[in-house]
Amino acid sequence: MTGMDARDADLRKELDATLRARGELGDEYESALVDSFLEKVDQRIDGAVERRVRRQLTEQQMTAARDSRSPKATDTWGERFGFGIVSLVLAIPLSAIGGGVAQLPGLLAAWAGIVGVNVVQAARVNPGLFGRRGQRRQDDAWED
Repeated sequence: MTGMDARDADLRKELDATLRARGELGDEYESALVDSFLEKVDQRIDGAVERRVRRQLTEQQMTAARDSRSPKATDTWGERFGFGIVSLVLAIPLSAIGGGVAQLPGLLAAWAGIVGVNVVQAARVNPGLFGRRGQRRQDDAWED
């Protein structure tokens, strides 16, 4: 028996017991027996509704968590362009300082930092950009 069949069988047993009790106790207890049976049915319905609501709430929370990891609506083209311009403008004094203080190694260190910051920004804005092109995202496994 599946879960639903078992609950239906339990409810059927409750109904049979209520009808037998009505037969034994008579008509004067009929409304109390019916009320008792209906209360049990209401409890079953409430439990089923609560489980469904809890499941939907969990799914919504998972979707919200998944969406929070994806690029935000505020990551517009203008912001990305502005980030690139700012990093290039700052590259000039950083290159001069790095090259003037430590010659070629200082210049390379300054540009490694500039490239590193831009790579991190690109990875933040475009998840899955580096190294995961052919793979499915792990989050997508939940959608099967």
